[in-house]
Amino acid sequence: MKKSLNPLRLPRFDGIIERRLFQPNMNYRELGRTGWKISEISFGAWAIGGAWGAVDDKDSLTALHAALDAGVNFFDTADVYGDGRSERLLAKLKKERSEKFFIATKAGRRLREQTPEGYSHENLGTFIERSLRNLETDTLDLLQLHCPPMQVYYMPEVFGVLDNFVKEGKIRHYGVSVEKVEEAIKAIEFPNVQSVQIIFNIFRQRPSDFFFDLARKRKVGILARVPLASGMLTGKITRETKFAKDDHRAFNRRGETFDRGETFSGVDFKVGLGMVEELKTLLPENASLTQLALRWILEFPAITCAIPGAKRPEQVAENVAASDLPPLPADTMKKIRALYDADIKPLVHHYW
Repeated sequence: MKKSLNPLRLPRFDGIIERRLFQPNMNYRELGRTGWKISEISFGAWAIGGAWGAVDDKDSLTALHAALDAGVNFFDTADVYGDGRSERLLAKLKKERSEKFFIATKAGRRLREQTPEGYSHENLGTFIERSLRNLETDTLDLLQLHCPPMQVYYMPEVFGVLDNFVKEGKIRHYGVSVEKVEEAIKAIEFPNVQSVQIIFNIFRQRPSDFFFDLARKRKVGILARVPLASGMLTGKITRETKFAKDDHRAFNRRGETFDRGETFSGVDFKVGLGMVEELKTLLPENASLTQLALRWILEFPAITCAIPGAKRPEQVAENVAASDLPPLPADTMKKIRALYDADIKPLVHHYW
């Protein structure tokens, strides 16, 4: 199997950082009806914002540069990631690079209480203006409602508010980020929803049962979030791994702070580690578990992109290499589904 990356280390003569440039074969897919072709392995900016332990802005910016060098042209963030920290880093990236890339952000989680009434024109407008300042732009590429209460999807007036922001030029397109498949199905009834961001990975396979076909028929893009199950599917976490106090993998395993499904995809820690060991027996030649997990996601045509996070350039390199892997054998796909059905499905399938 051919190497997917040919890294070259080149010095930056301005003395600020040394960048690693990659020459990958990145593939691109259409995002909904936007007309955008975005990298099928993109970049999730939650980890460089906060709630994932210590992170250094210099390292984060180096990782962002490495992503652009590798062909990534889509970055997903939110106004609450580090209280706008990752948005501001992306604004800096845009200043330092000439390439065109897309930034998706989110709004809604800044509400003190998650109530349907909170998704008003006034509140959403305030959140949008704050993101515009953080990103130092006049128009947001893609704004996503950030896991709002289910009732919001039964409030056409909320989506009418978003339509008005499009008309005003504050946002180009909008979508949703959801917790549950039912929310995704309801959201795409609204004709101008361009994308749905949903947890989809080897541990969370329910979206592919019905929702994917529906989204494809309606030409709605799907962003696979938490694609590595909070790092569990990298194979680098063990029972001895210690997480910092400010890392959600330490403080949210049972949903103490936000939805339980956001941490390790809602899978019990020891159960997840057990399945990881079984998955390691299915690795393609010269591929890591990270790359198997991401390549598995890309086997679903309805997926627009996966958005793994990265704090360092070497993590970016490992992630983007999945785009250059050959398709997984049908037998491997069947074995992964069988492992899910036996070990994971009874624990999570009916929740999300």
